[in-house]
Amino acid sequence: QVQLVESGGGLVQPGGSLRLSCAASGFNLDYYAIAWFRQAPGKEREGVSFIMMSDGATYYADSVKGRFTISRDNAKNTVYLQMNSLKPEDTAIYYCAGRDWDISTLEYEYDYWGQGTQVTVSS
Repeated sequence: QVQLVESGGGLVQPGGSLRLSCAASGFNLDYYAIAWFRQAPGKEREGVSFIMMSDGATYYADSVKGRFTISRDNAKNTVYLQMNSLKPEDTAIYYCAGRDWDISTLEYEYDYWGQGTQVTVSS
């Protein structure tokens, strides 16, 4: 059974940090593109960080560039999202998604999705 499971969300103060994890089971991520999308209340889902598992190539949305870092551990079949200098506008449900092809910023091109993890940035 193919599954992506996110963890690591929570409540953090503005300026703080969180690290999200996305663990895959049921398939090998080595040739996949993995993305982190987020959806805030009342807003459309947006892609924020992307990584190719094969070579580690990354891409970031402008809204998180310089603050978020996506990384991978192929041995653990896991992708991480390190989020620093968090802002209230980063509050959202964060989803990881996978596709068996190159990086795409289009959510409908991703075949596998996790259940999401809530990130709340508030004082």
